[in-house]
Amino acid sequence: MRYEAPSREEDAVALLAGEAGAHVLAGGTDLLVKLRSEMIEPGMIVDIKRIAGMREIVPEAGGWRIGAGVSGAEMGEHEGLRADWPGVVEAAGLIGSTQIQGRATIAGNLCNASPAADSVPAMVAAGAMVRIVGPKGVRELPVIDVPQAPGKTALAPGEFVASVFLPPRAPHSGDCYLRFIPRSEMDIAVVGCGLWLVLDDADRVTAARVALGAVGPKVMLVEEAAEALIGRALDDAALGDLATACSKAATPMDDKRGTVDFRRHVSGVLARRAAGIAAKRAKGETA
Repeated sequence: MRYEAPSREEDAVALLAGEAGAHVLAGGTDLLVKLRSEMIEPGMIVDIKRIAGMREIVPEAGGWRIGAGVSGAEMGEHEGLRADWPGVVEAAGLIGSTQIQGRATIAGNLCNASPAADSVPAMVAAGAMVRIVGPKGVRELPVIDVPQAPGKTALAPGEFVASVFLPPRAPHSGDCYLRFIPRSEMDIAVVGCGLWLVLDDADRVTAARVALGAVGPKVMLVEEAAEALIGRALDDAALGDLATACSKAATPMDDKRGTVDFRRHVSGVLARRAAGIAAKRAKGETA
């Protein structure tokens, strides 16, 4: 197995395109597990962290550009990013242990294409985009469109995610990510919910995005849940309709970690709670 650490994007693309089955190394927390368990046997590992910008968080067009090699811990230490998108930062901080967070990246969490990935619902709710580099050049893709099925992405041969872009935070907006896990920490989400909303001066919701994870083959954007909130104050009726929409949209499976009925119920419960936290943040309150 070859290890390459190019310093330019075009060199990384050439390596990935020229070696069938080559794998990208960013944080490596998923890749190394697969290697050690012999789930994969790649002929080449391409480490992208030496490429300019891969380890940086920079302001761009009022939002934030996060390099593919930026760890969750580094995101948690960035005051501007925490202030604008606390839900996304919190989601990144839930990936594994403290040691894992020092390496794990949201780009890698996305490209692993697990339906239960913690950072993905939060990014989808935030309307995040990814910058993809490949043999045909550069393209932008919404985060929601990257995972296609468990373990499968929309990336073509030779392509890799170079960065994630979080858009400008709208005035009077807030986001939140919550998950349910059987243990207190270091577990995979049984249900995850990312939610973003905007409030007007009367505390009515003017815009919203609601995303669910671990309740289908990929993270889903639940438009019916957002519609249940728009134009309404977050009273019990609105929150009840939000919860109902999320429970109906969930298409989970039975396994040892949760039944279908349980996961559907929890989808609604988490959405209600996430809406309350996001609303407090939209009003500038501590949540």
